[in-house]
Amino acid sequence: MNYSELFETIKGYVENDFPNTSWTGPTGSTVTLTSAEQINTFIEQAEQRIFNAVQLLDLRKNVTGNMTSGNKYLSVPSDWLANFSMAVIDATGRYEYLLNKDVSFIRQSFPNPSTTGIPTHYAYFDENSYILGPTPDANYAVELHYFYYPESIVTAGTSWLGDNFDSVLLYGALIEAYIFMKGEQDINAEYQKRYNEALGMLKQLGEGKNRQDMYRTPQARYPVQ
Repeated sequence: MNYSELFETIKGYVENDFPNTSWTGPTGSTVTLTSAEQINTFIEQAEQRIFNAVQLLDLRKNVTGNMTSGNKYLSVPSDWLANFSMAVIDATGRYEYLLNKDVSFIRQSFPNPSTTGIPTHYAYFDENSYILGPTPDANYAVELHYFYYPESIVTAGTSWLGDNFDSVLLYGALIEAYIFMKGEQDINAEYQKRYNEALGMLKQLGEGKNRQDMYRTPQARYPVQ
């Protein structure tokens, strides 16, 4: 299901074209929310809910970069959603995987930033950077695997969810649309039930069937039924 099909299906299911709405803003100016803006918001909210509920292998990225000697921080990708793994690549090409901890652990275990070595631990420091421990003693190559926010079907026209699991995307958007409409509770409950069923099947795929053996723990592992 592409964006146009999803857009029209949402309107058809709830029997609402979501006409433009206008109101007076806090400064006295008129604010208008178009039909497309309303439906796009429903879709984007559904995508955000799904991406944060399921770890999909198809929504994982791999990037390489470099740690800088004497710099205990490393940049976080702009589309980062969650960590999967980070590895230092030494001069011989061997991969050494870092342990993911919190910032307090890094501060406690490596209290002196001037103490350097090959990093063994990392933590998410803020929205722009990781903190490493110990501080790198050389310009090491690094490989990062992470879950990311893919481009929305709203702007891309198509997406992995739309092509492979449109049911969870549709019912997620319908929930948002029906809440916006202040619709009947029994119908909204049915949409929620259908969404939960579709999300469960997606978890079976992303965190069950696609993860039969795992080297690392604690990866999410959904039991396959």
